[in-house]
Amino acid sequence: MTQNDHPDDPARAYDRRSILTGAGSIGIGSVIGSSGVVTATPSREPGPKDDELILGISPSATDVAGEARAAVPGNADVVHANESIHYAVVSFPSDAPAHAREDVIDAVTRSPAVEYAEPNVTVASLLKPNDPYYDFQHAPKQIGCETAWETTRGSEDVVIAVVDQGIQYDHPALEATVDDRIGTDLLDADDDPYPASGADHGTHVGGIAAGGSDDGTGHAGISDCSLLSVRALNENGVGSLSDIADAIQWAADAGADIVNLSLGVDGSYDTLTAACEYAADHGVLLVGAAGNDGSDRVYSPAAEDSVVAVSAVDSDDSLASFSNTGSAIELAAPGSRLVSSVTGDEYARMSGTSMAAPVVAGVAGLVLSAYPDLSRTELREHLRATAADLGLRDTQQGYGRVDAAAAVETDPFPDESDPDEEPGECGDEAITASASGSLDGSGWWGESDRYSYSLNTATPCSATITLEGPANADFDLYVTTDGSKPTRWEHDASSAGAGTSESITVPLEGDEEIRLQVHAVSGSGEYTLRLEERGR
Repeated sequence: MTQNDHPDDPARAYDRRSILTGAGSIGIGSVIGSSGVVTATPSREPGPKDDELILGISPSATDVAGEARAAVPGNADVVHANESIHYAVVSFPSDAPAHAREDVIDAVTRSPAVEYAEPNVTVASLLKPNDPYYDFQHAPKQIGCETAWETTRGSEDVVIAVVDQGIQYDHPALEATVDDRIGTDLLDADDDPYPASGADHGTHVGGIAAGGSDDGTGHAGISDCSLLSVRALNENGVGSLSDIADAIQWAADAGADIVNLSLGVDGSYDTLTAACEYAADHGVLLVGAAGNDGSDRVYSPAAEDSVVAVSAVDSDDSLASFSNTGSAIELAAPGSRLVSSVTGDEYARMSGTSMAAPVVAGVAGLVLSAYPDLSRTELREHLRATAADLGLRDTQQGYGRVDAAAAVETDPFPDESDPDEEPGECGDEAITASASGSLDGSGWWGESDRYSYSLNTATPCSATITLEGPANADFDLYVTTDGSKPTRWEHDASSAGAGTSESITVPLEGDEEIRLQVHAVSGSGEYTLRLEERGR
């Protein structure tokens, strides 16, 4: 077995539908009240921040703001904290010299309660310039929505949250699909996510994912699912890293099934990772825009393992010239010259991976409407499995261009069993492999090791993987058989009981490529991993 990488992959079981019970009567204030976000100081201005630092606080801490204050010297203030994602925001005086800021970073990172420190960077919407309005839509036909709509136009029980500039929730094309709770505003903290005049991006994105179709009004969205508006970008299409993280967490706590993130920042930030993993742990499918500078790097949060990264294609299924590409790309979608709603009860064309991402979010909503028992992992895998191969490179299209018709018309739970077929028995041929390592689960998310294994028997029958770890610890085991990277929420088989003795047996046909993940949930120490492959 070959060790491949060593990332962190959190996941916890979560029943998304329990949040939605009686959702029509839940007030916005009551949802915010349970969000775990601590209100910022009244004098703190919304939007991008140039003089702030985000501190990741250990999840074992019971008072995030208190731990941050204890770690921060006197020349900086704790102005905001998020108890759910475990971070606090520190503000510097505007006239603080550079060395004072360096002293703060040195001081806080020495605290055992501080996991990381990073700037509260600015995150921007990912949009290409507007084109003149026209009354023809190619995207729904391009991805087969007409066929999918014969089965479902989207259920109001499926909630798509749009983290953006806010959605004009009284727009004629959207008012029928906006969730009764409407959403929240993390910029002004007034619970009203109505966009500023001319701030069209969020309304356009929301209208693509879930604009009323076949209603004689405006355009047709990909689905008629419910929209939640989470305002975290200002009228210029930018917002702070902490506001975006809070928005993602709020959407997860509000029971969103899908969160669309048509925004991004170049680079990787632990606060964004934590927010996305928090939502994924709560059963949310996150969909992100790859970026629009035509480079070979995917912007965050789309680049996160917990997010479906979407590239953009033109109406002829060729790669859009502006679309970013890279190994993180998972799906492609139409993103050029898409017609949707904008503020002022109007309509316009826009281009960008910002437009491609809500196409995928809308299709995910259609699939979940048709198959409501799909888990987040199953939904993500189904979108991959039914995507159309455009003949582009994997770094350009991932698994392919999203296909609404195939995704809705293909049963994700086919019954392939034959009651008259006798199961094959494994013979005496056996090959074993082993590996060992050491992990520490006392950090923020716990460490992970991954391994790969290629089949060696002439006629493979089964593989049994066993894990033995240290006492007084909790290590889990995850397996994939298709060569994909296993994570705590993306795997074919798992053993995640208490303790460090885990075992998994998977059947083999001969074309599998086995990959394994060992994850330290708590405790630390050395472990031994053993794989026995048996042939017929």
